[in-house]
Order: sequence, then C-alpha cells, then structure tokens
Amino acid sequence: MIILGNARKALARSLSTGRVLRQNAQLAGFYEEEQLSMQKTVKKIIEEDINPFVDQWEAEGQYPAKQVMKKLGSVGLLGVNKPVEYGGMGLDFKYSVALNEEMGNVNCGAIPMSVAVQTDMATPALARFGSDALKREFLAPSIQGDVVACLGVSEPGAGSDVASSTTNAVRRGDDLIINGQKMWITNAFQADWICLLANTSEGPAHLNKSLICVPMNSPGIHLNKRIDKMGMRSSDTALIFFDDVRVPAANIIGDAGMGFTYQMLQFQEERLACAALALAPLDKCIKETAEYCRTRMAFGSPLLNNQTIHFKLAELQTEVEMLRATLYRATDLHVQGGDVTQLASMVKLKAGRLCREVTDSCLQFWGGMGFTNEVLISRMYRDLRLISIGGGADEVMLGIIAKTMGILPKPQKKQK
Repeated sequence: MIILGNARKALARSLSTGRVLRQNAQLAGFYEEEQLSMQKTVKKIIEEDINPFVDQWEAEGQYPAKQVMKKLGSVGLLGVNKPVEYGGMGLDFKYSVALNEEMGNVNCGAIPMSVAVQTDMATPALARFGSDALKREFLAPSIQGDVVACLGVSEPGAGSDVASSTTNAVRRGDDLIINGQKMWITNAFQADWICLLANTSEGPAHLNKSLICVPMNSPGIHLNKRIDKMGMRSSDTALIFFDDVRVPAANIIGDAGMGFTYQMLQFQEERLACAALALAPLDKCIKETAEYCRTRMAFGSPLLNNQTIHFKLAELQTEVEMLRATLYRATDLHVQGGDVTQLASMVKLKAGRLCREVTDSCLQFWGGMGFTNEVLISRMYRDLRLISIGGGADEVMLGIIAKTMGILPKPQKKQK
C-alpha cells in the first residue's frame, strides 16, 4: 500500500518497475542507449527534486512551475527535439516520447502534463514555422526554462470543436487587437506567454485562424478564476479574458490563416505525448494493486489468490503493453515523416480508455482504502480521467479514425 507521506518508498518501487520497462524497451530495439541515458537523468530529477514535494504541491493546489521548468531546462530536457540554434538538442521525436514516458513516474499527473504543455503543446508550431525573431523571443527562453508557456485553444463554447473558436485578433496597422476568452488553460497563472489560436480574418473557419505568441503580462489580459478541478490539482488552470490586448502582427507564427492547420499538427505530437505520459502510471497502478492484494487477507486468503482479481490484472497489463507497442509504432512513423493522424488518434483513444478502466478496476480491488486520499490509486483515478477529455475527447478521436478509414457517413443534404 502506498501511503503518500511515505513517497520515497513508493518512488523506489515505481522506479524499479521503470527500470524493467526500460530494459524491455531496449531489448525490443525501440529505445537506444542515448535515450535510456536521458531517462536516467530524468529519473534523478524526479527522485530528488519533484516526488519528495508532490504531496505538498497537491495540497497547495499549485507546483512551482518556474522552479521545476528551470531545473529541467538547465539540462536540456525542455528542448530535446527543438533546433540547436535556439538552445535545443536537435534530436528526433523519439527522445520526446522517452522523456514523457519517464516523466510518467512523477507521483501525480499534473506536473508531467504541465511540462508537456511546454514541450509538446505550446512550442512545436513555433519551432517549426515561427520566424527567427519569434523563436529567439519565445522559444529559446522556453527551452532554457527561463519562462513558462501555455496553450490557448479551448474556449467556453469551443473545446474539441476547435473550428468554432471565436476569439478574434483584428489587424490595426502593424498590430493585432485581441478580444475573446480561453478556458481550461494549463499553466495560466504562472505562464509568461501563451500560444494563442485566434481568428485573424473572415472566411471559412479552417482558413481564418492564426497562432499568435502573446506575452501574458500584456495589458488587457485578465485571469478570471482558478478552476477548481477534480484531479491534476497541482497544475493551475484558468479562464482567461482578452480585452483589447495589443501585440505586434509579427507575432503570428508562420503564415496568417494557417493556425488551424498548425494546431492540428501540434495535436498529433500532443496526443502521442499524452499516451507516453500514461504508460508509467498505468503500470504503477497495476503493480501496486497486485502488491496490495498479495498482502491484504480476506476470508483466510490473500486477495490476489482470487481468480477474478489476478485474471483482471493480467488482462489490464496486456492492454497496457498493446498501447505501448502502438505508441512506439506511431512514434517511429512520425520520426520517419509519415502521417500519424490515424495512429495518434488510436493511441490517444486507447490511452484514455485504459486510464479509465485500469484506475477504476484497481481502485475497486483496494476496497475502502481506494476511496481515501491516503493512497496513490485514488489520485491516479482522479488525474488520469482527464486523458479521455483533454487534447481531443474520445468521441473526436473516433471521428478522426472513422474519417481516415473512409467510413465516416457523408452529410445528408437538407430537403427543401
């Protein structure tokens, strides 16, 4: 049983699992020595600078993002696949997957998610399409961990339906005047800049949007409230209002009107990152549940002896391994320059559903203890529920998969 006040013992057990999984990945030929070495660096930071303080940060409802980002940035972990000329390491996306998989060993979901916002959600389009000036102003300090980034896509009336977003950025001379709202913004209260999706012209919803780098200290930006969430409690999340916020038009990333397309590309890496972040927590839930059921006696026998329990845990572990294999396949395809729209959606869908099934099943086997906040499984039950919602809900993933399969029903013509 993991008691959260005894985090170091829990960490030792979880990292032991992580070592076995890294060895399996190496034997399978996926991660190479360089990626495994990077994971060791991540593990050390988690062990010394993050997990000992997770319980405190969860209780306070916010972790020190600038402190943690600087620690990760100082050893190059915030820019593993970003251009060398802006402080990145210039490595391929497999290194990002290796980073996120290891970050999953943090004893909460909030901090790995927050870091992934910086590495895989707010900065990929900037790194790929941004001007040199924007990269030097926003990307380089994000890679170094000197600033915290957030991503502004969702709105109160437009979540998974990105095309319906209504925030506007109207051109006035050399500037843009931004008005609107963004919701569910991770890192908002600690962010120094936001990668903002806004309508910059009239016309079709898929062609009138741009991604814009906006400093969070710009006049007219109001953080309305800190959203009180069921899980992911140590990452701050906000509703943001933009009231005549003025930024240079040169802050548009790439070409104006291409923001929707750029964001869809960002989503692919975000969805792969979400799946990678889920692997270690899922493994940990199964492993810790098995250990608890091995020591918990009921009716004169360990719970684990019950076939219902050990068969279910075996099935769940099999499903996790299938998720891992599909993620690795999608990562290889992405690194090779292939279109991963379908596979990334499949991986994201499967990760979200497994997060629900694994945590719910395992919590049930913990009985009354699973319903307390004294054990890690209850935190994972709350935190991992977001995976089926954020970054594209399960239903959106199913729509994308059906579309790429060519089986999406055609819209019916309206009868006159």
